Amino acid sequence: MLVIETERWLELLEEKGGRITGPRKAIVELMVKADHALSPVDVFDQARSKYPKMGLVTVYRTLEILSELGLVERVHQQDGCHMYLRAANGHEHLLICSRCGKAAYFSGDDLSVLIDRISSESGFVIQSHWLQLQGICQKCQPKKFQTPIE
Repeated sequence: MLVIETERWLELLEEKGGRITGPRKAIVELMVKADHALSPVDVFDQARSKYPKMGLVTVYRTLEILSELGLVERVHQQDGCHMYLRAANGHEHLLICSRCGKAAYFSGDDLSVLIDRISSESGFVIQSHWLQLQGICQKCQPKKFQTPIE
């Protein structure tokens, strides 16, 4: 499955006008299989193990193209920096662990009532929304905060 998805991403990247180089392929492979948000420096460090001469600019440019294609999305951090994560299928919202970067998607169909109220109160016509919640995943939580599974 990951091989097929990687090939599809590379085809889309090439259609967008991007050359498929070894470093770009390594970046795509990392992003396809990532289960947590990665900073450009994280991607750079991991991909350089395969391509030591890769430049950080290549990572930034490739992530930007993948973002434009809707294959990855930016994850906003409290410090103002961005991390990147494989985009969700359909309309889902993002939950990010603030310690390890693990990501989970959730649907938010019940947000329509809130959006309608905000639109009514503000006079805005809401065209789109983006929701990202941050918290601490179960693995990163201290044991005393974890609830046992019965």
